[in-house]
Amino acid sequence: MIRALGLVLALLAGAVHADAVDALREFTREARTGRAAFTQVVTSADGAKKKTSSGSFEFSRPNRFRFAYSKPYEQLIVGDGQNVWLYDVDLQQVTVRPADQALGATPASLLAGGALEKDFELQAQPSAQGIDWLQATPRAKSEASGFQSLRVGFRGRTLAAIELLDNFGQRSLLSFADVVTNGPVPAEAFRFTPPQGVAVLKP
Repeated sequence: MIRALGLVLALLAGAVHADAVDALREFTREARTGRAAFTQVVTSADGAKKKTSSGSFEFSRPNRFRFAYSKPYEQLIVGDGQNVWLYDVDLQQVTVRPADQALGATPASLLAGGALEKDFELQAQPSAQGIDWLQATPRAKSEASGFQSLRVGFRGRTLAAIELLDNFGQRSLLSFADVVTNGPVPAEAFRFTPPQGVAVLKP
């Protein structure tokens, strides 16, 4: 009886955890555009220090996205489909890289790209605090991706969070709010022209 109950619970748990993988597949298949507010908390490798920032996120498939950090410092990351632009307002500096080099198997490509199953291996993980989690492992290992592991969380079918462990052991948690999919997002959001007078770097 106990063994049978355990088997039933295991099957139910598997069904629940599979929802996160299904939710991401549905998200990448059905959401052609999207926008959300986000809060990002970066925790140091030893867990002693935390940095919090916030801003807004928009995307339009394929490979067009915009992360606009507003607090505590202004920073803009724009993918226009051909290049990825990083504008640091305080430094008055822009870094630009071709999209195929800058994206690869990254969080931005996972959300706004067009090759989910090709680029990532997906595995359901236990739910926690009302969020269904999955692990997204890049199929092509590359130090250029900048991270060791990537998790994505959903509340039902709504994108809730992304957790990233980078190559330096820092953990970044992006929590999303006010998520809207397939709403109007102006094309201008994904265009970037370096402001006059700023340094433009092409690594």
